Amino acid sequence: MIANIISGTSVFGALAYNYDKVKEGTASIIHTNNMICENGNEAALTMQSAMLSFEPYLLMNRKTRNMVAHISINPDPEDKLSTEKYKELVDAYLEKMGYKDQPFVVFKHNDIDREHIHIVTLKVGSDGRKLNDKYEKVRSMDASRELEIKFGLKPVADRVEQRDRQFIKPIDYRQGDIKRQMSNTIRSVINTYRFQSLGEYNALLSCFNMEAKYVKGEDNNSMY
Repeated sequence: MIANIISGTSVFGALAYNYDKVKEGTASIIHTNNMICENGNEAALTMQSAMLSFEPYLLMNRKTRNMVAHISINPDPEDKLSTEKYKELVDAYLEKMGYKDQPFVVFKHNDIDREHIHIVTLKVGSDGRKLNDKYEKVRSMDASRELEIKFGLKPVADRVEQRDRQFIKPIDYRQGDIKRQMSNTIRSVINTYRFQSLGEYNALLSCFNMEAKYVKGEDNNSMY
């Protein structure tokens, strides 16, 4: 099991990417917490209701820049989990990472040759304070190893590769060398996610403080 946490600024972008997959029929909502669901129907949660659910936390935010957590959980392709087991796995992981009381929505994706999970939640609590994310990568890997045992999942084949895996970072002008940051982030996004339109691509890029535009030159050659 590999878990990847992306910290970003745009909850809209994270939600838009996943809801586009729902519209395509390649993803579905399987679980929520502290979200405004009509008649308690989690699967019917709309993007508008999700945004409204997150809004109080966003308004209370006390200077936390990257306040959105877009988490992917990827079991080995040989692991076959029911929806209920996925929900138990997500709850256990979020509890270990300190997100169990946060508003969140969980999407199950089947847009590639293996099922995987995407979670959209926030890094700020109801009081506007940032949640503790110290040593987050290490804690995430430790939690993944524990949950592999608990749920009988196949262990990660190459733990060194997992330890050294580059986590995608949002663009931050304060760190300088914007060109290098953009190059690294775009490469990681392309290698990690699947998208089929400029709209989906921009929904992803907005999580990392970027936007792509379609440009047509005088020679009629189109490029992004």
